[in-house]
Parts: sequence; C-alpha cells; structure tokens
Amino acid sequence: MKLSATERDTYTRDGWLLRRSVYAEPELEVLRDASEAVVAEVTAAADREESGRAFRLDNGQRFQFGRGSLIQWEWREGSREVRLLEPFSQLHPRFAALWDDARLSEPAAGLLEVAAAGPFTCKLNLKRPLEGSEFPWHQDYTYWYARTPEHAHEIVNAMLFLDAASEANGAMRVLPGSHHAGPAPRDRQEASQFLADPAQIETSREVLVEAPAGSVLFFPALLLHRSAPNLSPLPRRAVLLSFQPAGRPRQELLPWRPERVHELP
Repeated sequence: MKLSATERDTYTRDGWLLRRSVYAEPELEVLRDASEAVVAEVTAAADREESGRAFRLDNGQRFQFGRGSLIQWEWREGSREVRLLEPFSQLHPRFAALWDDARLSEPAAGLLEVAAAGPFTCKLNLKRPLEGSEFPWHQDYTYWYARTPEHAHEIVNAMLFLDAASEANGAMRVLPGSHHAGPAPRDRQEASQFLADPAQIETSREVLVEAPAGSVLFFPALLLHRSAPNLSPLPRRAVLLSFQPAGRPRQELLPWRPERVHELP
C-alpha cells in the first residue's frame, strides 16, 4: 500500500493521485448497501420530531443536523434527496472500519509524510441520477481553516468511488498544480464566502477525473476542484475520508469560526 517514487512525484507535482480499482466489486456492494441504509436512516430521523435544527444559506442551500451528522439536502426546492453527510462513519461499522484500512491510511500517511495518519473528517457524497447537483470551484482548505487555521494545510483526502465516475454522472474535475499557489481568491459575490472565484481560475487547465468503481483519489486541502451535475440515469456515490497526522482532534471537536475565512484572500 505504500507509495512508489513515481506516485509521490505525481502527487507533489499535480496535487492528485488516482489508484484505479483498489476495491473489488463484492466489497463495493457491501459499502453501497451501507450507504443506502445510512441515508434511509438519516432521512427518516430528519422527518421525526427529534430531528435536529434545519437552516438554509442565503443562496438557498438547505442543511439539517441529525444523528451526529450535518445533512446537506439537494439544492432543488422541496427535494428530500441527501446530497452530502458529514461526518458519517459513526453511522455504520463498515464505514468506521475504513479508517483502519491500509489501502487508505497508509498512502495518506505517506502523502502527509508522517508515521501514522488519523481521522479529521469524513463525507458521504451523493449525486443521485438526474438530480445530483454541481459543486463549484473550491478548496477544502478554506472550510478547514475555519476550524484549524494552523493545521488546515496538513490534511489529505482519500475519495473512494462506490460507482464508476464519468463526465455524464458528475465526475470530479481538478486543476493540476493549483495546490502550489496557496489559498485561492474567494468569490466575494457568493453567499457563503467559502467558494473560489471562477473569474480568477484558469479553467482551461482542468482535468476530468474519470475512474472505475473501487478507485481511490488522493488530493490535498489546497487543490482546486469542482464537480458538474449528474445528468445521467446512473448514481455517483463516493466516500471521502480526510486524514491528518495521528493524535490531532477530529473536526467536530474544534470550534467552528466561519469569520476566519475573511483572513484569507
């Protein structure tokens, strides 16, 4: 599971590394079933009286707390489709076990250049057929800076594709080398103030990351990336585990201070 010299050089240069078909189909079936069970449980809980607080941003995006996770609903008004859950690994033992899976943790430790990697946060990312919405240009660093400004750059993502990712179903697009430039200028016209300014991005250099199911994409906090809507009849489900040097507190234990974003470009 350790990195080859070529993989390390590729990651250092481009800011992303794709390992194809790391997980076999029987393993993926278990994870897909677990993801649907978790979504059904969280959705049902959100409809009950004990559900957590719901809120929306100025741009209309809808959120709700439930079962120890933040639910991000699909953007379409009235939709009950889950777009994203964070964190989510606590909701199913199969997901909790992924933190100790050497296929994810060992490369992450190598990319962080530490002896061992531990959890920071995790997301269940869903793009439902014909409804999964886009996610504009952004860096994860910006969101993590609001939690841990001194360590936000020392986090690496491992994105496991539960379904094949293609242009049609909203595969991720990355801007190679963008992690070398540090925090990207933010879009000051956007409600959250966390997204990157597309007018200041060389979008002609973007790379579409298409991959078979079971592949794992590693990328750092500062890499600019986005994804298009899912216009296909096929799902695009993915598990994202964000690793940091072992021993540091998880994201949910750190205070959320969104005003820190104004310290960035």
